[in-house]
Amino acid sequence: MNNIFKLGLFITALSFSDHVLANFDLSGKGVVTYPTGITKDFDFGFGWQASDKKFRIGKKAYSMSQLPESYSIALTLSKDDSRVWIQEFNAGYIEAFQWQIGKNKLELAKKEFKNPVKGNYVLTLNNVDYFLSRNNVSIDVHFDDSGVKHVRLEGVTRSMGTKK
Repeated sequence: MNNIFKLGLFITALSFSDHVLANFDLSGKGVVTYPTGITKDFDFGFGWQASDKKFRIGKKAYSMSQLPESYSIALTLSKDDSRVWIQEFNAGYIEAFQWQIGKNKLELAKKEFKNPVKGNYVLTLNNVDYFLSRNNVSIDVHFDDSGVKHVRLEGVTRSMGTKK
């Protein structure tokens, strides 16, 4: 009887262990706005299948030994400061975007300010406004077992940077 109990406990533990493996699938819904004012929906999300050790970036999946710590998205301001390019969101230049990844919402918009700022852009992450401080901004998406742990921005400032 004791051995049957141990065998049952072992089988239960094995079946439970598959359920505790970290898996997530975040679609990453967004909208880009072209300089013409036309908008287009896009999907750029992330997924992790622990049992297969597959990490999805956008529409492509890659074999990895473990869940990556983070993924960086480059936002590049055009030379004339009028548009941006984000390879993951669109093949060409855009003027603005909105993107939701997990609980994080990111939005880039052009606005008129009393003092000039780089590109007249404001980058808003989870209702906090940031201004571009350089022509290349990094959007760093950090992961944990349940999905997106947090999003960090590099190349921005919370105070209004002056146009250079």
